[in-house]
Amino acid sequence: MTARILSLLLQGSDGEARRVEVAVKQAVIAGWTGRDAAAVEKHIQELAVLGVKRPATTPIFYRVGAQRLTTDRSIEVLGDKSSGEVEFVLLNTSGRLWVGIGSDHTDREVEAYGVSVSKQMCEKPVGQVFWAFEDVAPHWDRLILRSFAVEDGKRTLYQEGSVAAMREPQDLIARFARDGLSDGTLMFCGTLAVHGGLRPAPRFEFELEDTLRARKISHGYDIVTLPILG
Repeated sequence: MTARILSLLLQGSDGEARRVEVAVKQAVIAGWTGRDAAAVEKHIQELAVLGVKRPATTPIFYRVGAQRLTTDRSIEVLGDKSSGEVEFVLLNTSGRLWVGIGSDHTDREVEAYGVSVSKQMCEKPVGQVFWAFEDVAPHWDRLILRSFAVEDGKRTLYQEGSVAAMREPQDLIARFARDGLSDGTLMFCGTLAVHGGLRPAPRFEFELEDTLRARKISHGYDIVTLPILG
């Protein structure tokens, strides 16, 4: 197993951010993580009309190559059918749990063919800053996720909502692994509905806001489209 080395800023209880080279050995993307089971089922049926197969379980935990993770400010994708989506991400490193942000950038055309395949098609951008989980756990549901599509220089709100829309971190962890996240595991934990429908954009920006402590983690990346020639 080849680990992906990410240069991250880990911010502890003292507010100081330490630059750490983290070896991520396993990347996981949790899907269908909504707390409202009825809403999850409705969305499954909506996507089924578009040809997206029903997940084997809810939630479901897709694996993606750790090498797909990146903190770069741009990614290359094949064709113009991909888009990003903001998620909170959990990271276990050196026996401690951290929370940050990521974008499960996905090829939507391939998604209709096979969700697992689509997850592997695109790089998965993550922000460099991570907060200690124990610092936000007491007020977890006050954290807000947002994303923005940037087109022709115009920044448009694409997603916004509380992390309370998704299952709580410890619930997701327990469902994925009885003994908890192993060291070097990074997990994407689900996303929010979009405003105006799924669509590509040349730039995607996203953030996680801690409304109690008045702080944010932000990241953004450009999408470079490569031609499909056959």
